[in-house]
Amino acid sequence: MAEADPTAIRKPASPSPLALTPGEPAGVGPDLVIQLAQTERTIPIVAICDPALLTSRAQQLDLPIMLEAFDPRQATAALAAGRLTVLAVPLETRAEAGVLDKRNARYVLNTLRRAVDGCLAGEFSGLVTGPVHKGVINDAGINFTGHTEFLAELTSASPVMMLTCPGLRVALVTTHLALKAVSGAISQSSLESVIRILHRDLRRRFGIDHPRIVVAGLNPHAGEGGHLGSEEIEVISPVLDKLRGEGMDLLGPLPADSLFTPRYLEQADSVLAMYHDQGLPVLKHVGFGNAVNITLGLPIVRTSVDHGTAIDIAGTGQAAIGSMTAAINSAWELCS
Repeated sequence: MAEADPTAIRKPASPSPLALTPGEPAGVGPDLVIQLAQTERTIPIVAICDPALLTSRAQQLDLPIMLEAFDPRQATAALAAGRLTVLAVPLETRAEAGVLDKRNARYVLNTLRRAVDGCLAGEFSGLVTGPVHKGVINDAGINFTGHTEFLAELTSASPVMMLTCPGLRVALVTTHLALKAVSGAISQSSLESVIRILHRDLRRRFGIDHPRIVVAGLNPHAGEGGHLGSEEIEVISPVLDKLRGEGMDLLGPLPADSLFTPRYLEQADSVLAMYHDQGLPVLKHVGFGNAVNITLGLPIVRTSVDHGTAIDIAGTGQAAIGSMTAAINSAWELCS
């Protein structure tokens, strides 16, 4: 599963810039956008946010920035160091680095809505998202479980969350659920849908003709023949058998504690984990800082950083742009 260096700049032929939403205005998202703009770029980006937020944060970081208004009729974006194209969406209230304010929750969602509308209309080739803070959005009285679910709602699609880093791809059957809800959320139909989407997008978006997917069990030791849980016998194995009969290359269900070893990973194009913290700790241990979150199953390309809002370091200049750079490179490549 060797992949190219995610930080290397690659430019496929694409007519439209990428949309970039910085996410939570009190977090490191605005910092990353400003830091990104400090060097000359070959990939055109339009930041969808409040220009005043970027200007204020740039002053706090003591970094130069010149903002240019996005003109959809020209569909171009500034590429020179120190310049950035912005599509203005106003904050609800002034944002302060490191200080969450639930009044700006709707602003965060408005930037995403505008970005998705632009992607669907062809203004943008794809979407790159900075980190959001789920808690403060819910504190504002908005039912929000995450980017993945919100984008699925906006596009009327069935999403599959997959994180990638050099040498490893991990997709998830369930995403942002309490652990006690995971088993009930995995049915034969939902698992089959996830595997079909993953298989299709590995072929369509990653150019893998015959992807091999290694599937984790849900329970310790993959259920130990039913002694530690019946989901493998009643749900997972029947689905895998059905899809193998259609020609898919599926290995599993395997115990998650032994799946993430060279014996299996060297022959896998993707791992499919049953829940969020079954697969992602391993991936982030391997590739944190250069990993990318990719949402499969959408009618648009969407990638994101592999980290959270990092409220504690917002506005300090300590935020690392590796994952944001990787997310932009991945989105541009997937748009080609």
